[in-house]
Amino acid sequence: MRLSITHRTTYSYDGPVDFGLQQLRLTPKSSGAQRVVSWTTTVTGGRRELCFEDHHANTVELISVDPGTREIEIMSQGELEIEDHHGVHGAHAGHMPLWLFERQTPLTRPGAGCRRLVAGLAPKMGPLERLHALSQAIRDAVEYRTGSSDVRTTVEDAIAAGSGVCQDHAHIFISCARAMGVPARYVSGYLMMDDRVAQEATHAWAEAHLQGLGWVGFDISNAISPDARYVRVATGLDYAEAAPVNGFRYGTANEDLCVALEVRQD
Repeated sequence: MRLSITHRTTYSYDGPVDFGLQQLRLTPKSSGAQRVVSWTTTVTGGRRELCFEDHHANTVELISVDPGTREIEIMSQGELEIEDHHGVHGAHAGHMPLWLFERQTPLTRPGAGCRRLVAGLAPKMGPLERLHALSQAIRDAVEYRTGSSDVRTTVEDAIAAGSGVCQDHAHIFISCARAMGVPARYVSGYLMMDDRVAQEATHAWAEAHLQGLGWVGFDISNAISPDARYVRVATGLDYAEAAPVNGFRYGTANEDLCVALEVRQD
């Protein structure tokens, strides 16, 4: 399947910005089930200072905001060929050893909620079956509800609230998998929806590493493993290491964010 993606992020300010930096993880790579046919990222209102590969082998671009600007626009677009590997991404690669993916972070640190989810799983299951059961248990316990959390929400916050978004589902899965001794990581990317081209935001899911399969994806929010509609862009221990755009700015101007995203099959 060939997918075409157009992703525009616009920051508008009610006054001039003195200085700002944005870190972009918006460039997918050819690996596993996907092959990048073409991809470009352009910036208006700022300039690209450097591009590097981080410790997760993500492509990272550092963008500085032009002094005095009132608007910065980041446009990423391209085409990819995707095959359906039934969620199996494959062997581990990159600069980080597998054991580091068992390390919890402030966003994924487990507490009573995660321990309860793990304890509720039937004991006599194979590793893959157990992770699918975990995915369903999370979906049953934490309802998908847009706007019910933000980037600072922890796994225990989301479990206690009983609601969250794809980011929260992925974090809870990662936390529980690591608590069971399974390496797990966060994935940010794109998902082509079946009923519409325009999307409200990028998507997120989790991957766990299993002997004999390598990294296997679990989209808890949609109760499936990633197929040919999914585009992997960045991975990390949690959202903070795989966020599409993050950064900071100096000045007193208020900010307004607008995201326009389209994912379609060519």
